Amino acid sequence: MTFLLPGFDIDSFVRATLAEDLGDRGDITAAAVIPADARFDGVMDSRDPITVAGLPLAEAFFRALDPQVEIERLVEDGAQVAAGTALLRLRGAARALLTAERSALNTVQHLSGIATLARTYVDAVAGTGATLLDTRKTLPGLRVLEKYATRMGGATNHRMGLWDAAMIKDNHVAVAGSVEAAVARAVAAGIERIIVEVDRIDQIEPALGAGATHLLLDNMPPPVLREAVALVAGRVPTEASGGVRLDTIRAIAETGVTYVSVGRLTQSAPAADIGLDFASV
Repeated sequence: MTFLLPGFDIDSFVRATLAEDLGDRGDITAAAVIPADARFDGVMDSRDPITVAGLPLAEAFFRALDPQVEIERLVEDGAQVAAGTALLRLRGAARALLTAERSALNTVQHLSGIATLARTYVDAVAGTGATLLDTRKTLPGLRVLEKYATRMGGATNHRMGLWDAAMIKDNHVAVAGSVEAAVARAVAAGIERIIVEVDRIDQIEPALGAGATHLLLDNMPPPVLREAVALVAGRVPTEASGGVRLDTIRAIAETGVTYVSVGRLTQSAPAADIGLDFASV
């Protein structure tokens, strides 16, 4: 089955990544050390408990250099696995597999790291009714992949970009003159989703009165969040944001907010410890 991510050209990503690694001389180590007809078996496995993401991309790297490679996917993206779990088994041309190894591993390690962190945060708010959101704090060019990884960890995607919802923040308000003026202009422009950042209780009614469809409650402590949620009274979704950590997210989620957004899911996730061990056939 072909793996597709809307808005992301996987083939171009694979080609560009391999080109970066190969330069204009190719893999000089594999060419010098590995016989051209050598065959290898390999197993990709996790050295830590992780939530898996990116295996179809790893396969794409191996297939790009060895179209005849035999790959057995042993788990699916989104699976939570124990340390020592085998993820992929592959057999093919040794030079090709060794050349693709680092690009494949880098991708799976990065995306699984994001998915694993997202799952930790999702588990922390379980039962509160709040939904975990990611943010636009992603590496340039990798947003679609990183947001895919947060979904594999159980999170929900926030805006994909600047195009799919208006988000009026403090700098927009400062230039527009007021919350009401900024929201009114977004409404006049025909924008359906209008997210408004508020950091004070007294900004809520003006934002709602002007036509906000979603309130981002910025850097409010739990007691203030409860007051804000009570004041909004379900008229629009509410989102707690700003400085959310694993040790604080449950108290934040228990205030009754609809969403909690966490930038560190994509901004600060450590790479998962995943390896690829080969054995000569």
